[in-house]
Amino acid sequence: MGRTGSSSTSRKPMNKPEENIPKVDDSVPQTISVARRTKRSPYVWMSLLLLTIYSFRAIYQQQFEKLPIPLSAEQAGKRGFSETEALKHVKALTSLGPHPVGSDALDVALEYVLKEAEKIKKTAHWEVDVEVEKFHAKSGANRLSRGLFRGKTLVYSDLYHVLLRVLPKYADEAEENTILVSSHIDTVFSTEGAGDCSSCIAVMLELARGISQWAHGFKSGVIFLFNTGEEEGLSGAHSFMSQHPWNNTIRLAVDLEAIGLGGKSGIFQTGSHPWAVETFASVAKYPSAQIVSQDLFTSGAIKSGTDFQVYTEFAGLSGLDFAFTDNTAVYHTKNDKFELLKPGSLQHLGENMLAFLLRAAASSKLPTNNVMEEGQNSDQDNAVYFDILGSYMIVYRQRFATLLHNSVIIQSLMIWTTSLIMGGFPATVSLALSCLSLILMWTFSLSFSASVAFILPIISPSPVPYVASPWLVVGLFAAPAFLGALAGQYVGFLILQTYLSNVYSKREQVLPSIREELIRLEAERWLFKAGSFQWLIFLIIGNYYKIGSSYLALVWLVSPAFAYGLLEATLTPARFPKPLKLATLLIGLTVPLLVSAGTIIQLARFIIGSAVRFDRNPGSTPEWLGSVIVAVFVAVVLCLTTVYLLSYLHLSGAKRSIVFATCLLFGFSIATVVSGIVPPFSDVIARTVNVVHVVDTTKKYGGEQDPISYVSLFSTTPGKLTREVEHIKEGFTCGRDKPIDYVTFSVDYGCWTHEGGENGWDESDIPSLLVDSNVSNNGRVTTILIDTKGSTRWSLGINTDEIKDFKFKGEEELVPVGDKNSSVDGWHTIQFAGGRDSPTTFSLTLFWKNNSTKSVEAKNTVQPPLLKLRTDFNRLTPKAERVISKLPSWCSLFGKSTSPLTLAFLTALPVHI
Repeated sequence: MGRTGSSSTSRKPMNKPEENIPKVDDSVPQTISVARRTKRSPYVWMSLLLLTIYSFRAIYQQQFEKLPIPLSAEQAGKRGFSETEALKHVKALTSLGPHPVGSDALDVALEYVLKEAEKIKKTAHWEVDVEVEKFHAKSGANRLSRGLFRGKTLVYSDLYHVLLRVLPKYADEAEENTILVSSHIDTVFSTEGAGDCSSCIAVMLELARGISQWAHGFKSGVIFLFNTGEEEGLSGAHSFMSQHPWNNTIRLAVDLEAIGLGGKSGIFQTGSHPWAVETFASVAKYPSAQIVSQDLFTSGAIKSGTDFQVYTEFAGLSGLDFAFTDNTAVYHTKNDKFELLKPGSLQHLGENMLAFLLRAAASSKLPTNNVMEEGQNSDQDNAVYFDILGSYMIVYRQRFATLLHNSVIIQSLMIWTTSLIMGGFPATVSLALSCLSLILMWTFSLSFSASVAFILPIISPSPVPYVASPWLVVGLFAAPAFLGALAGQYVGFLILQTYLSNVYSKREQVLPSIREELIRLEAERWLFKAGSFQWLIFLIIGNYYKIGSSYLALVWLVSPAFAYGLLEATLTPARFPKPLKLATLLIGLTVPLLVSAGTIIQLARFIIGSAVRFDRNPGSTPEWLGSVIVAVFVAVVLCLTTVYLLSYLHLSGAKRSIVFATCLLFGFSIATVVSGIVPPFSDVIARTVNVVHVVDTTKKYGGEQDPISYVSLFSTTPGKLTREVEHIKEGFTCGRDKPIDYVTFSVDYGCWTHEGGENGWDESDIPSLLVDSNVSNNGRVTTILIDTKGSTRWSLGINTDEIKDFKFKGEEELVPVGDKNSSVDGWHTIQFAGGRDSPTTFSLTLFWKNNSTKSVEAKNTVQPPLLKLRTDFNRLTPKAERVISKLPSWCSLFGKSTSPLTLAFLTALPVHI
């Protein structure tokens, strides 16, 4: 691959390069022909670019937007899956409005699911046992070591779940070998939850109905868990796995989730055992699964968590985690509603799940032990999986992936080494300079694209003006990234030309009239081969760290290299460099595009949609950071996927036309943003905001100060709230001079108003932190009595710079001494959420560090408190209700387990008590 000049296999040693050049008289006709063909038609290359863009779109539509036709009950039959019937459940649940933990609406939702489960029991096949139970989970504590909940103890109480177990009557072993299918009924306080996750509950009910007609042939039982408390820290799954007697029968867990609304529900986590995903791949009618999503999720790049984490980390199970990811911008907002659910979404998931459960439950190969206890599954047994066009799914184990990657890497290195040895010093320098062109391409592309992201907050009313119109990203970031990549590679092309000119100038047998053309052709070939070298480096890195997504590097390396070897190296009779064939590019890019184009666009849509909730600590990150992440992603993808295509453009007559069209597209996009013709948000894609009536007593310890009461407005979407405040007109002041610590997060930029803040709350709701005892015999131990008053949803931060351990008790001991996961930023947080009958008084025993009084040395500085507490009430005060009623249509309340409800009390305990 790395040879300079001839592609002949019978070359002479390179220490005499002039011997490798044919005699002038023999080569004149041929080289003149080469020179004539160097200039490529601009129409061909403009068409090629348009074809590439169209291919990306067409592949994405086929892979992610093509949904099956919804079936009615009559069409599906007694044993099939009907979206029409499932939608009835979605409509019934969403009609209740938001139904978070502790609400009356959640009680109604539970009763609805229980009633539908009883109907399934009555209509089940006569050889099938169906058990239905409403399970009451008592208090418990969930401690997870990774992801969103690292550094937290998630405490819950008084939760109710609905269980439906399907067993064959005459297979006794099925009762001790079951498959768990799980999702959550509860929503956050801000949405009716059509996608997250009423759609999942609806699919499960319709699945349970169908399974109840098939299970007489099963070897395993199926448990459907309709849980509550997921939105408050995965508490439903944990309470079931820690308290219900059926938990020790489960061999496989399947979780249904949503990080958006509708579309295709795909696998994005599988656990350590590959059996489930291999079985799914063999039977799924519309397979949708991407290990790229799993790699991103487990890396922490996506800040979220699902019940599947409990099943894998706490229970040691493996299985499948599905999620709807379409339209992710509506996640946890008012727009997660029934009307926006795409037809065919539930049919897609339902048919895939039904096929999987029928195969898995009838199989005798279901994992029989806790996969974490077996000790037999290593990283080499992990599954690498992806679908092609949503029609076919490829699954293989990491062991095979390692062998395959090692084989390709070794062969590639051998080819490169042999080629460089044959090419000698000129080939080595040419490779180094072609790699320099890659560096320049990446540098220019990232710089151009990121620069636009930096200036967006200055020229646009919103730092993320593309959220409601994702197509703007093409003009705002992809256009400058493309120009940068082309410019950077062209600079490298010129440098490489200069070097090759010196090499060819020493070859007296090359005619001066054709030397320039040969140099350009040689440089073009090196740029193309540099693309292969780039992907080889990524494959080596991915293989070393056992990254499942390395299959992308494999296809982008092998396919173009094969095309080059087939059409350029082995079938080209000439000894002089020739123009790269168009067929080489088309053949080389076909497979990579089929495998990756849809995934790239889907991932881009997800990142863009996530921008509405990017600023987890409002005001703590620069306004440009979200756009920079989008811009960098676009530039990286563009550099990776267009490296081969760009190498063809330098000798093309279309280069100026392409540059002009790209600049025109960029200018149009900037003009659109600056003019405000296309608004950054809409009634459907809304800006996320929170309106919280805050009663702050953090400085009241010892009765020194009256409570401070005000209404706070802040947003997890980057950007100032000037436009929103002008629309509301309720006396808000915005800025950074009033940071608010909400225990689980902080607000460094927000708006607040004290007008009307004294109404709608009572001092009897203010929580208390009282020192019960403070003993310093063998190490200081302090006992704190906590009274959250009427709040059954609260967060407590414990200063781990002062405290080495703690014990937490309610009606029983919930968190014993020891067994804590790590703190985050010097704080360990207890998050509590439960039903109406949850306890509200607790005892916290603190064990101090030996050097815990070190803060005394800095008397003039503001010290963080020992404890900080936030208690939430889902209650609207008159002022907060008025503000919410005046929110612009492009704004929506945003809910999360860490978000406060509409009334929050802040309390703290100082270090020196």
